[in-house]
Amino acid sequence: MIRTNDLKKVYTTEEVETTALNSVNLEINQGEFVAIMGPSGCGKSTLLNVLGLLDSPSDGEYYFLDQEVSAFSERQRASLRKQNIGFVFQSFNLIDELTVYENVELPLLYLGVPSKERKKQVTEALDQMAITHRKDHFPQQLSGGQQQRVAVARAVVGRPQLLLADEPTGNLDSIHGDEVMKILAELHEKGTTIVIVTHAPQYADYGSRLIHLLDGHVVTENLKGVSNA
Repeated sequence: MIRTNDLKKVYTTEEVETTALNSVNLEINQGEFVAIMGPSGCGKSTLLNVLGLLDSPSDGEYYFLDQEVSAFSERQRASLRKQNIGFVFQSFNLIDELTVYENVELPLLYLGVPSKERKKQVTEALDQMAITHRKDHFPQQLSGGQQQRVAVARAVVGRPQLLLADEPTGNLDSIHGDEVMKILAELHEKGTTIVIVTHAPQYADYGSRLIHLLDGHVVTENLKGVSNA
């Protein structure tokens, strides 16, 4: 599903040049659950943004679904992204002025899904996240755990092949964090490819593979406890 060759991302200002990703080579296969760990500032979120087509690399190759997409325009990236990728963020990123139902429905509106099918898919996503009873509430009326359930429902309502989660438990207590991780594990069991960035080793253990980043480099990979440094 994903392959990168010498992927680089450099941010340049008038005063300084910062290398966020430096010669990253990795492969992620369909159906994997991959966890990415590393200290703050090591490039984890930058990597996730590039993999999720929210940003483009400065150099190197990025193959997504057998297409080399590193030079895609924003419009091309957006088209490919909305058809194939769902996102879950630490800060939930829900729209306060929309109800739970409307927040989850929004990606389907962008995709042009007909009204009857939208209702079916939103209902299924809300049921899957056990949040249907809150469908007419607004985000600020929900607990953090409930907001993250809504965010996951929104991410999966379009049935994406790939789900990217950037510190999805970072703003949650351990009980709600565990709940969110169990939901992601269930989605993985049903065939969704998942890549998660996390600081928590207990949540990284949900993955079938663990990637460690340091200073923009992949320094080690572990497959179910077997080191491939």
